[in-house]
Amino acid sequence: MIEIREATSTDVDTIYELIIAIAKHHNQERYVITDQAQLAKAGFGNNPSFGVLLAEVDGEVAGYCSYTWNYSIWLGASTMNIDDVFVWEQFRGKQLGERLMLKAKEVCQKNDVGRIRWEVEQDNLGAIKFYERLGAKLDIKGLFRWDV
Repeated sequence: MIEIREATSTDVDTIYELIIAIAKHHNQERYVITDQAQLAKAGFGNNPSFGVLLAEVDGEVAGYCSYTWNYSIWLGASTMNIDDVFVWEQFRGKQLGERLMLKAKEVCQKNDVGRIRWEVEQDNLGAIKFYERLGAKLDIKGLFRWDV
C-alpha cells in the first residue's frame, strides 16, 4: 500500500537520511550543512520554516518532497518552493514522484496557493520530461547565489 503523508517531528532522522541521499545522488553531499537538531527546530516548532511530504510503501519510507513558502509581489500571493523530490532507487518506477508532486499540489490548494516553483539541473532531461508530463512549464532563468 502506498501512502503520502506530512512528516512529523518523529521523522527528523529519516528526513536527514533522505537529504543526505539526494545530496549523494547529485554528488553534492559537501553542501549539506544542516543536522537533525536544526531540522527539528526549523521544521517542527511553533512557526515551521519548511514542510516535508513522505512517501511510504507498506509502511517503509520510500521518498520525500520538501518545500518552503514564499510570497510573490508580482502575483500578490504566496507560492510553494519545492527544495527536493527524491525516491530511493528500489522504489523508483512506482509513480511515487508523481504522487509526491500531486500531494504538494493538494497542499497548495488547501492553503489557497496558486503556484509551485522548483529548480532542476539543465542536463537532467529525465526530470524535465517528468515535470512537463505533469503539466509544469520550464522557465529558463539564471540562478544566482550570494552567501552573506
